[in-house]
Amino acid sequence: MATKKAQSMSVLISSTVAFTVCFMIWMMFAVIGIPIKTALSLNETQFGLLAATPVLTGSLIRLPLGMLTDKLGGRIVFFLLMLACVVPIYMIGYATEFWHFLVLGLFVGVAGGSFSVGIAYVARWFEKKNQGFAMGVFGAGNAGSALTKFIAPAIVVAAGWQMVPKVYAGIMLVTALLFWFFSFDDKSHRVSSAVSIADQLKALKDPHVWRYCQYYSIVFGGYVALALWMTKYYVAEYGFDLKIAALLAACFSLPGGVLRAIGGWLSDKYGAQSVTWWVMWVCWICLFLLSYPQTDLTVLTIDGPKVFHVGLGPVGFTVLLFLVGIAMAFGKASVFKYISDEYPQNVGVISGVVGLAGGLGGFVLPIMFGALVDLTGVRSSAFMLLYAVTWVSLVWMYYSEIRHGRVMGKHQGELLASDVE
Repeated sequence: MATKKAQSMSVLISSTVAFTVCFMIWMMFAVIGIPIKTALSLNETQFGLLAATPVLTGSLIRLPLGMLTDKLGGRIVFFLLMLACVVPIYMIGYATEFWHFLVLGLFVGVAGGSFSVGIAYVARWFEKKNQGFAMGVFGAGNAGSALTKFIAPAIVVAAGWQMVPKVYAGIMLVTALLFWFFSFDDKSHRVSSAVSIADQLKALKDPHVWRYCQYYSIVFGGYVALALWMTKYYVAEYGFDLKIAALLAACFSLPGGVLRAIGGWLSDKYGAQSVTWWVMWVCWICLFLLSYPQTDLTVLTIDGPKVFHVGLGPVGFTVLLFLVGIAMAFGKASVFKYISDEYPQNVGVISGVVGLAGGLGGFVLPIMFGALVDLTGVRSSAFMLLYAVTWVSLVWMYYSEIRHGRVMGKHQGELLASDVE
């Protein structure tokens, strides 16, 4: 019989691998959506809807999945979730109409709900002082977004986009079986059967929860939206082919996933508030620079008109995007450190609500990106939108926390625990 420590490490590793695969599949339209767009002659808004449809289901299902995890345990919920996705993933390879992709995308999107299951499942296997790091390691499964940018383009080039969902369905099935054999269950981690759904949802009356939803809509919703959008952005803005564009887009997706563990460690050491505050500032500055469109300025000089070009080249653009990816990775971890500190008895529900808000951001933003491009013709309008939303978070955080010197403490978690009991 494995020791408790060995079990906790096995749970962390198996859950992280499973979440990585789920996230890889959740983001596959970021790559296969490009040849599908060409085949179906979709406009920018339709492409945004296609890419974002799985995100909608993955967002809406997070709250009920988080509640089920609190009640039934993460192992069985995670396993059944993965199995439920296998057939819809496979069927995408046979879709031929736009509505086929949208309907199947809704079912595949269930994979995105795995986050609220895994984060609550993993957190309870670790002591509070190490929870931020453990949740950060699990959250590094966001790197599945980068993984799909390495795997899917190679499959598309070798065998066509239709082969990607077929391969991914097989990967999901194998991952589900491996997860079951290498994970464990602890009934003491479940909430009491005497705790009703109303008791679980009581914490939603806390206004702090809604502020964390706003933060997460940036650091996760913005991350998902950009992960879906950047491959196409590189193709359209800089003229790269699919493989190079996906590789460059991975410069954002990869740090945005794997560095989440460092964000968890920093949050354990310096506090969720400090890390989140600096994350917002870094995003705000970088997004301001990324927002500037490609511009030709004509200046009338004594020698006649001279044209100057102002705009980011692919190198400068990629560096700034890389910095945004790092900041968002830290922010995703710090927001959930808030939750584990303040709501230790209700992690599943609160993470489900906050994850839902972040996921909805990842659904709405790509559609808005496409609509803005169709309306303005300016591709960098996507970054203008994210800049504005980040500004809202900065202002809200300043007036609610920073200005008053509010320090996140245990009192909220103790209060909630007493309410639940």
